[in-house]
Amino acid sequence: MISMDSEVARAHPEWVMAPSGYLPVESRTQQVIDLGNPQAYAHVRDQMAALLERFEIAYIKWDHNRDLIDAGSTLDRAPGVHRQTLAAYRLMDELKDRFPGLEIEACASGGARVDLGVLEHTDRFWTSDNIDPAERQEMHRWTQQLVPPELMGSHVASGHSHITDRLHTLNFRAGTALWGHLGVEWDLTRASDTELSELTEWIALYKRHRDLLHHGRVIRLDQVDPEWDVHGVVSPSGDEALFAVVCLGVSIIDPVGRLTLAGLDPELSYSVEDITPEAADAGFRPPAWWPGGERLRGSVLQESGIHAPDLRPDRIRLLHLTSRA
Repeated sequence: MISMDSEVARAHPEWVMAPSGYLPVESRTQQVIDLGNPQAYAHVRDQMAALLERFEIAYIKWDHNRDLIDAGSTLDRAPGVHRQTLAAYRLMDELKDRFPGLEIEACASGGARVDLGVLEHTDRFWTSDNIDPAERQEMHRWTQQLVPPELMGSHVASGHSHITDRLHTLNFRAGTALWGHLGVEWDLTRASDTELSELTEWIALYKRHRDLLHHGRVIRLDQVDPEWDVHGVVSPSGDEALFAVVCLGVSIIDPVGRLTLAGLDPELSYSVEDITPEAADAGFRPPAWWPGGERLRGSVLQESGIHAPDLRPDRIRLLHLTSRA
């Protein structure tokens, strides 16, 4: 972005992306600097490189918070969006080549502004500033249709969402954040000892299963009730899996009945274990087989399923499956 009340804009008005004769509508009191202009590109690149050389910066958050309105190039009066996009990719590549180890995180606005092109030039992307886990459940479901979970920034929120004003248990917050590039976005000085203990368990669980979470095949299943969601990952060999059983609202069915899984080897026998970190308010009443007394063939788990737990809304249980032939 570029402010028109700046030395750069006054010295180089031709660097501002605009059609002939007028400036586009401002956003955040700014215009767009035309990276398709070689001189403007070199200026931005050199200014960024100077900061990276002066300071030990290992991470750049690269937002995309400006619509390109009337995006003509003053260079040749040609449409500028495609050239701007390719120039941004080139700028990322130049900086990463010049500064090995530099990580760049793009942003996505709930998945809407990330594309497969930018993933070739960045290390991950920030899915959304909205980390309310109820909102994130929907974002994760559809963003992961194209994007690998390990590239999707997903943080454990504070109990009170700053965007939606809703309150959620740590079970739902951490259980949602687990399925991406996990981080913590919460003032931990305000967390209770009980919360810190539970969060420690969630982080340890993530580290323990990170290889499976980041290299397994993503599985999404439709269930008999729209308020229930079952999703997970299955190892490439099919001998291990981790599934989340999620209750998003008050069910129209009571009891829910059976939940089916998918992606498993039908010939293998799987031990099914609930590995959810326990909380003071679990919001959970288990079926008879819970937590680890069941061993079933993959064909049974996929065709007949297992009895569902009795979950309150906005709760998650984690099922770990391991097999032997």
